[in-house]
Amino acid sequence: MPAARSRLVQIHGTNDNNSANGRNCKLFLVILYLLYGEKFRQQEDACSKKYAMPLGPESLLLRGARLKNTKEIFGVAVYTGMETKMALNYKSKSQKRSAVEKSMNTFLIIYLIILISEAIISTILKYTWQAQEKWDEPWYNQKTEHQRNSSKILRFISDFLAFLVLYNFIIPISLYVTVEMQKFLGSFFIGWDLDLYHEESDQKSQVNTSDLNEELGQVDYVFTDKTGTLTENEMYFRECSINGIKYQEINGRLVPEGPTPESSEGSLSYLSGLSHLSNLAHLTSSSSFRTSPENETELIKGYDVFFKAVSLCHTVQISNIQSDSIGDGPWQSSLESSQMEYYASSPDEKALVEAAARIGIVFMGNSEEIMEIKILGNLERYKLLHVLEFDSDRRRMSVIVQASSGEKLLFAKGAESSILPKCIGGEIEKTRIHVDEFALKGLRTLCIAYRQFTSKEYQEIDRRLFEARTALQQREEKLAEVFQFIEKDLILLGATAVEDRLQDKVRETIEALRMAGIKVWVLTGDKHETAVSVSLSCGHFHRTMNILELINQKSDSECAEQLRQLARRIKEDHVIQHGLVVDGTSLSLALREHEKLFMEVCRNCSAVLCCRMAPLQKAKVIRLIKISPEKPITLAVGDGANDVSMIQEAHVGIGIMGKEGRQAARNSDYAIARFKFLSKLLFVHGHFYYIRIATLVQYFFYKNVCFITPQFLYQFYCLFSQQTLYDSMYLTLYNICFTSLPVLIYSLLEQHVDPHVLQNKPALYRDISKNRLLSIETFLYWTLLGFSHAFIFFFGSYFLMGKDISLLGNGQMFGNWTFGTLVFTVMVITVTVKMALETHFWTWINHLVTWGSIIFYFIFSLFYSGILWPFLSSQNMYFVFIQLLSSGSAWFAIILMVVTCLFLDVVKKVFDRQLHPTSTEKAQLTETNASVKCLDSVCCFPGEAASAAVRRMLARAVGRCGPAHLSRSWSASDPFCTNDRSVLTLSTMDSSTC
Repeated sequence: MPAARSRLVQIHGTNDNNSANGRNCKLFLVILYLLYGEKFRQQEDACSKKYAMPLGPESLLLRGARLKNTKEIFGVAVYTGMETKMALNYKSKSQKRSAVEKSMNTFLIIYLIILISEAIISTILKYTWQAQEKWDEPWYNQKTEHQRNSSKILRFISDFLAFLVLYNFIIPISLYVTVEMQKFLGSFFIGWDLDLYHEESDQKSQVNTSDLNEELGQVDYVFTDKTGTLTENEMYFRECSINGIKYQEINGRLVPEGPTPESSEGSLSYLSGLSHLSNLAHLTSSSSFRTSPENETELIKGYDVFFKAVSLCHTVQISNIQSDSIGDGPWQSSLESSQMEYYASSPDEKALVEAAARIGIVFMGNSEEIMEIKILGNLERYKLLHVLEFDSDRRRMSVIVQASSGEKLLFAKGAESSILPKCIGGEIEKTRIHVDEFALKGLRTLCIAYRQFTSKEYQEIDRRLFEARTALQQREEKLAEVFQFIEKDLILLGATAVEDRLQDKVRETIEALRMAGIKVWVLTGDKHETAVSVSLSCGHFHRTMNILELINQKSDSECAEQLRQLARRIKEDHVIQHGLVVDGTSLSLALREHEKLFMEVCRNCSAVLCCRMAPLQKAKVIRLIKISPEKPITLAVGDGANDVSMIQEAHVGIGIMGKEGRQAARNSDYAIARFKFLSKLLFVHGHFYYIRIATLVQYFFYKNVCFITPQFLYQFYCLFSQQTLYDSMYLTLYNICFTSLPVLIYSLLEQHVDPHVLQNKPALYRDISKNRLLSIETFLYWTLLGFSHAFIFFFGSYFLMGKDISLLGNGQMFGNWTFGTLVFTVMVITVTVKMALETHFWTWINHLVTWGSIIFYFIFSLFYSGILWPFLSSQNMYFVFIQLLSSGSAWFAIILMVVTCLFLDVVKKVFDRQLHPTSTEKAQLTETNASVKCLDSVCCFPGEAASAAVRRMLARAVGRCGPAHLSRSWSASDPFCTNDRSVLTLSTMDSSTC
C-alpha cells in the first residue's frame, strides 16, 4: 500500500486554472486527501509551486445551497452514512405517549383484574354449588366415566379458562382500533382549519403525528424560542455606534443622536458628528482605503472603515443581476433591491450588508477569492485570504483580506462578550454603554473590530492555520487555539444594532396562555438585556412584575447562595407575580447540584426567561421540568435546527415554519406558520380532542360493562354452566356494528362549546387540565354507572318478564333466548341513547348514526331471526325476535327499563349543573341564553365571525318574522355588543314581531 500510494502521488499537473488537466489533478489530490488524510503535495511544475489543499466547513456544499456564478462544480462525497455529523450527533428520539393513552392502559389493567376476579368467583361458586349431590349430577345432565375420573385440578383450570372466554368481552379490544381511527381522522381538522392558514407564506398547519392530539389540551408549560418564533426573524438595521457616537439610520442616511450643529449643506449635516474618527487616519490614509476624492477629510474616511468592515466580514452571496447605479450623494445609494439580491445563512449578515449598501458602500460580490465593493463609483478589490468561521464557543467570525496595496487586514464581528475583551484600542467603554442601550431597546447587537498584520505576522498566521487545518488529530482544538492567537489585540470600530420585529399577536397569545393557567418560559441565546427587553415588549414580563435575576454566577456556592436569597425574596415580597431571568452559565451551575432549589424558585415564578443558552441546555431544562414530582405536560416551540433537541424532548413539539429552514418543522409533532396560531391549536383543537377522546374511552368501558355484567349475573341462574345469555351473532356484532358508529362520530365532530367561546375565554382550558376527565373518580363513576345499568337490564327483564310464561303473543313460553334477546335489546337502546345525551353538537351525521344504529339493530334482528340460514349449525334465534316484538308487555318493559336507566343519569347532570357547575358548563349556559339578543333588528354573537351554525340558529330565531337577509356589520355602540363581538344585522318583513 505505501508503494502504491507513492506512485499515486507522482502526478504532474499544470498550474493553469483554465486547463482541464490542472482541474483534474487538483480534484484527484482532493480525493487522495479525503481518503488517506495526508498532506499530499503536487510535484514541482512549471512554476515550481508546491501546495496542499485543506478542507474546511467552507468547502462543504450543504443541503439547500444554491449554485451561483458558475456552471458546474466538482463534488466528492465525504463522511457519509453513520460518519456524518448528523448521525454522530443523533439523539435517539424517545417514544411520546399521551396522558390519555397512559390512563387507558391503567383502566385496562383494572378491567383485567375485574375479568380475572369474575372468572375466579364463578369457578369457585360452580364447585361450591356442585358440592351438593343433587346439583353435581342432575338427572338431565349425567357425567361420563371420563369426566368422573378426570383430575379436579385440570377441571378447575379448564372451567376457569372457560369463564375467561365467556367474560372476555369486558376488555374493550375494539377501543384501541376506534381510538386510532379517531386520532388519524381527527388530525385532518388541524390541516383543514383556515384560521391556522398563513396567507402571506401560503402555509397551512401540518400534523406529523396523530398520537398526541389530545395532549394539546393538557399543556402545563410552554417553552418557546425567541428569534423566529416570537419574532419575524427579519432583521432591519436601526442604529450603530461608531467610535463612541451613536447613529440612527433615517432614509438611508446616518443621523447622530442628540443635537447637531445646523448645516446648510443638506446631507453633509448628518456627518457633523464624525470628527472623532481622526484617530483611524493611520489606517484610512493607505491607498486601499483612499475611496473618496483627495479633498475629503479624514473623518469621512474613518466613517468608511466601519462600513467596509461590515461589507467584507460576512459570508453573504449575491445574485448575478447587479447594478452600477450609485446615488448622486456621497453617502446615498440609489441601488434598487430588485436589481441586486443578497443571500445569507444569517439574516443579521444580510441586514448589515444591505444597510451598508444603502449608506453607500455596496458589496458587489466575490469571484473565487476576490471580494469587490463599490464606493462612489470606485470599485475596490480585496483578496480573501482566510475565513475564521463562526462557532458557538467563540461567538464571533473573522475574515483576513489583502488590499490592493498588499496590506493584510483582519475584520472581526461578534457578540460584545467575545469582541470587547480582545480589544486594546478604540472607544471600548462608550461602545459597551451603547451596546447595553441597544439591548434595552430589544435590538440585536454585534461589535466590529479590526487588526492589521505585518508581513512577518501574517506568514506566521498562515503557517499555523495551514498546520491546524491539515492536522489529522485534534483538529478542532488546534484550530481553536490558532483562532485565539489571531483574534487578539483588536482595535474596536463600533457596534451595530438590528431589529427583529415581533410577530403579529404575540402579546395577546402569551397573555391568553397565562390566563389558561399555562406557564411560559422563553429560552434564547440572546444576551441578557436584549432578551429582557423582548420579554417586556411581547408581554412575557409585565412592568409591574418583580424581576429576579440569576446571572453571572461563577461558582456552585455563589449560585446556591443566590438561589436561597431569591427563594427568601419570593416568600417575603407581597408581589402577586415574579419573573426570573437566568443565563446559560448560571443555569449550568444550578442544574449541577441545586436542581431542587432551582425548581422551587421557578415554580413560584409566573414567567421564566433563560438567555445565552446552548441548544442542549434547552433540552435539559425541559427534561428537568418533565421529571419534577408534578409530572407536568410540556410543549416546546421553535423554528430552527438549534431547537430540534428541545422539540424532541418535550411531550409535544411545535415547529414554526419560518426562515431558518424546515428542521424544526420536520422533527416536530405539529407545525404551524406563526406563533399566534398556538392559541387556537391549544384552546380549541386541544380542548375538543381531549373532550372527545376522554368521553370515547370512558364510554367504551361503560358499554362493555353493560354488555358483559348480565352474562355474569346469568350464571347464578344456570348453575355456572358457562351458558351464554346472548346469541353468538350478537356477541360478535355488539362492538363492531350496533354501538361503534355513534361514539366514533361523536369523537370526530363533538363541540360542547362554540370554538369562538373557547378561544375568547382561555380560562375554560383549566377545566380539562391535569387529565381531569380521565381521573380515577370519573372512571369509577362511569364503571358504577355501567354496573347499575347492567343490573337494571338483567333484573328488570327477569322480574317483569321472566316469571310470566304467557306474555308472548302466541301463548308460547318465554324462553332462554327470548330473555337474552330482551336484555340485549334494552342494552343496545340504552347505551346508544346515553351517547346521545352526551352529545351537544348535533349534525345530520350524528342523527343518522345514532338513530340509524338502533334502526339497524331492529332490521338486522328481524332479518336474522326470520330466516332459516342453511350455513348456521344452530337456529336458536329463529322467530325469537319477531315473537318478542309481538308482545305489548315486552315493548312496555323495554321503554320502562330504558327510561329508568337514563332518568337517574339525567337528574344527576341537572343537579350538578345547577349546584356545582364548571366554567365550561357556565359558558354553555351563557351561550344558550345569550346566543341571540335582538334590539332594533340587531343581533350579537360572540366571536369574530358568524359561523354556519350561528347563522342557522339566527334563522330559526327569526323564522316567524318572514324571510331574513343576513349581512355582517360591526358596531361598538350597541349596548348588547362589545368590541370583541361580531354583529349580524337583520332585514325582515316586520321586525316588531321579533
